[in-house]
Amino acid sequence: MEDKVRYSDAELEEFRTLVLAKLEKAQAEYDSLRSLVVNDADNSDADTAPTFKALEEGANTLGKEEAVRLARRQADFISKLKAALVRIDNKTYGICRVTGKLIPKERLRAVPHATLSIDAKK
Repeated sequence: MEDKVRYSDAELEEFRTLVLAKLEKAQAEYDSLRSLVVNDADNSDADTAPTFKALEEGANTLGKEEAVRLARRQADFISKLKAALVRIDNKTYGICRVTGKLIPKERLRAVPHATLSIDAKK
């Protein structure tokens, strides 16, 4: 029997559902992280003694830097998920970009934006 060269339309729709669910969750997390960075009006330190004000500002800066770093990672993940949707539309989803063979479904379910099989990744 000949090896499959691509996933069927039904399989691609299954993956589309998975990718869209992950994308929705990732976008919600990104929006939450972004709001931590942008909206700090609720965390005013106007009533804090000057001694502690500097410590709080330092902690706020570290917290914002971490939120920015996490937001960047989340934005990158969102970009990869959107690229996966394009590959689904093009019917090239799940094809390893190195070997040209199908990436196993189990790997795609765990990492739906994967473009490499485990063998190619090694």
